[in-house]
Amino acid sequence: MEILNSLNEKQREAASHDKGPILVIAGAGTGKTRVLTHRIAYLIKSGKAMPWEVLAITFTNKAAGEMKDRIGQLIDYSIDKMWIGTFHSICVRILRRFIDRIGYDKNFTIYDTDDQRILIRDCIKELELDPKTYNHSSIKALISNEKNSRNTPDNYIKDNYGNFVNRNKGEIYSLYEKKLKTSNALDFDDLIVKTLKLLETNEDVLELYQERFKYILVDEYQDTNNVQYNLIKILGKKKNDESNVFVVGDEDQSIYGWRGADISNILNFEKDFKGAKTVKLEKNYRSTNIILNAANGVIKNNFQRKGKNLYTELKEGSLIRILQSDNEKDEAFTIAALMRQEHREKNIDYSEISVLYRTNAQSRALEEGLIREGIPYKIVGGVKFYERKEIKDIMAYLRLILNQKDDISFNRIINVPRRKLGQKTIGIISDYAELKGISNFEACFESDKLELMPSAAKSIESFLSMIEMLMIKKDVMPLSEFIIDVIESTGLKDMLLQDETVEGRSRVENMDEFLSAAKDFEERYLENSLEDFLVHISLLADIDKTEDTIKDSVTLMTVHSAKGLEFDTVFIAGLEDGIFPIIRNDGDDDIEEERRLFYVAITRAKRMLYITHANERMMYGNHELKMKSRFLKEIPEECIEESDPVSFGNKKLQRLESNIEKRKDNFFIRPAALAGNNKPKLKSDNIMPGDKIMHKVWGIGTVVQIKGDGKDKVIVIAFENKGIKNLILEYAPIEKI
Repeated sequence: MEILNSLNEKQREAASHDKGPILVIAGAGTGKTRVLTHRIAYLIKSGKAMPWEVLAITFTNKAAGEMKDRIGQLIDYSIDKMWIGTFHSICVRILRRFIDRIGYDKNFTIYDTDDQRILIRDCIKELELDPKTYNHSSIKALISNEKNSRNTPDNYIKDNYGNFVNRNKGEIYSLYEKKLKTSNALDFDDLIVKTLKLLETNEDVLELYQERFKYILVDEYQDTNNVQYNLIKILGKKKNDESNVFVVGDEDQSIYGWRGADISNILNFEKDFKGAKTVKLEKNYRSTNIILNAANGVIKNNFQRKGKNLYTELKEGSLIRILQSDNEKDEAFTIAALMRQEHREKNIDYSEISVLYRTNAQSRALEEGLIREGIPYKIVGGVKFYERKEIKDIMAYLRLILNQKDDISFNRIINVPRRKLGQKTIGIISDYAELKGISNFEACFESDKLELMPSAAKSIESFLSMIEMLMIKKDVMPLSEFIIDVIESTGLKDMLLQDETVEGRSRVENMDEFLSAAKDFEERYLENSLEDFLVHISLLADIDKTEDTIKDSVTLMTVHSAKGLEFDTVFIAGLEDGIFPIIRNDGDDDIEEERRLFYVAITRAKRMLYITHANERMMYGNHELKMKSRFLKEIPEECIEESDPVSFGNKKLQRLESNIEKRKDNFFIRPAALAGNNKPKLKSDNIMPGDKIMHKVWGIGTVVQIKGDGKDKVIVIAFENKGIKNLILEYAPIEKI
């Protein structure tokens, strides 16, 4: 048929398949969406099915919309009556018609994430449980996992009866379900779970949809979870064992096991659907042969796969460059320099360049490197590091400790973590502060005049005591130690640790990375007070003018966010064991999914691929020696150009902060070592606590403490009218008097 003429041989074989189940293994860049849309157009145009007899399921509304648009361009028939949508949208259509069969009214409400959070909090409160122990995000994740495993609250409670905390989680789950039912409401997981229950318990409804949908097509089949798989299975298998289920996927791109995706669904398709045909799409239209050979070389080490070998008719292309850096700052500068080279010498738009990393926390060093080099960037699927909620929360605490008149910071964190201070209480404080012409923080000291509830007054008193103690510690503790203390004293750390979801772990990693940023700043500058650090961060954010509206900007994202995208030039950063792959249980399943992630990262590149790793990386505020990723050994040698260690960092360190320093009007003083003076002003055995010294800028001071050993020895000095300063003894511009 003419409509299939534009497809290659294997694509055409899949799209024109007549009857019976078929599995299409579609490698990266092989045109799976093209095959799906042409198959639907072929079925309708050939008269094998009417538009309303085709069910096509995708994972995102965007993918569904794109599919409709493409089909509309291929056929003259109206697509309005087609059932093309996500699992959730398809299930809503079925439930709106028949949900009364399982005890709900047809005008049911769908609760979104915010509604769920409120409902779970209500359940925790009603059961008189501690919200710090029973974090709503973790409870939400647990309920979702149990629903998708089709495990009832009663079964969960029974299985966990001997564990007090888990039993209570089961009670929350149970009460949550009762409240949903009372409200005639469903959450997003229910949409599929209840549809499956409806079809399993109402044979006439099942037969209606089995007969209606002559052909069922499923995109990204490797990402289906247990209930999605069962929904496809029950709809696709008719009484006469006839099954016209057409699934497209790639087991080598199954990277969502952490959210319930089951790779065995695609691996066992032929067992579940007897007589199934398999077609492999291996001709890649995206990448060079070198990139594909590298991807093939890596992924062949996995055992959980069907097996395929991507190839292309494109030219060989450039070798993959693997670059070793000294540390994460050096890595960021190296990447920035190579980006500029690609942009200037090869005329590659910044929008055609991407940096991929394993975790969101890695973006901090990369962002700072790009900001300093003036390269515009945007973050996809995430928020810029210093704009992330948990980072803004800790910065608000630090700003309030430094400046008690900062109402914006006060308002942000007065109830973070929750202190049972409602909006009414905060409003009373703000109104009183405005009346008296003082800050909100200062108004809290007069809480006895505010007629607050005893519990609110007690919470405010505790908050004030905590901030006052931190104000004292600020002047006597090194920056990084002080920030650790703030994170722990305020309860921010405990709050984040209570959230056991993937997002919760990511927020903890971001907080750890913020500590690394502070430690890095502390080591780089003699003037490394809290004031200096906050100015440094503020100026970095101010320099960053790369709004997402700038079209020609580099894209930064995690590998998970990059799936389905492609770029001319790709940098994969942080290829070190423990980072990529992340090693948790070191089990085969974990490593295989990490390897699939690396495969996805490699196959995002069309022409040029750079991979970087560092000898040392700041992790959780400590310098850690790193081993290069085991995955790098799996790339065939003929595909790579492994350069000698390149250090952009040492070369650039002299001008690292030049642009920022000009704007700060010499706010920071460069370490003496960088100015060419490596001689220590004093010997360590020459000075003791109690000695008087003279500083070239701050004048006379008294030594109050000496910490550390060797080159890391720090001298703590109390200056008249300048406060307490921490100086590296080896470089401190001081003289004993």
